[in-house]
Amino acid sequence: MYANIKETGGFVITINLYYTGKNGSAREFCEEMESSGIADEIRSESGNLRYRYFQSLSDPETVLLIDSWKDQAALDAHHASPMMARIASLREKYDLHMSVERFVGADVNTADEKFIRR
Repeated sequence: MYANIKETGGFVITINLYYTGKNGSAREFCEEMESSGIADEIRSESGNLRYRYFQSLSDPETVLLIDSWKDQAALDAHHASPMMARIASLREKYDLHMSVERFVGADVNTADEKFIRR
């Protein structure tokens, strides 16, 4: 379940990272992140709310990572951790290119609820 502002006491920061490679390398990168335990280590970091990979149906060479953090301090701590060197090394290994989108959460609009089937 995705946390909202009321649950975290601040603005949730969500980063969409699009990893693009060749010949399945983006998917292989994600598989190694999972099998090596790096992804689980990130999920257990203080302030991490979500860390999940998604495969594109229209572009098999691109994988989306949705990475959400409680606040900027938690994200800054993650970026300053030794974990980032391990991730950078794997990005190099698989020759990945990235594009990034950043979103800061806002109050939940209850009017949107009528469009969500639970």
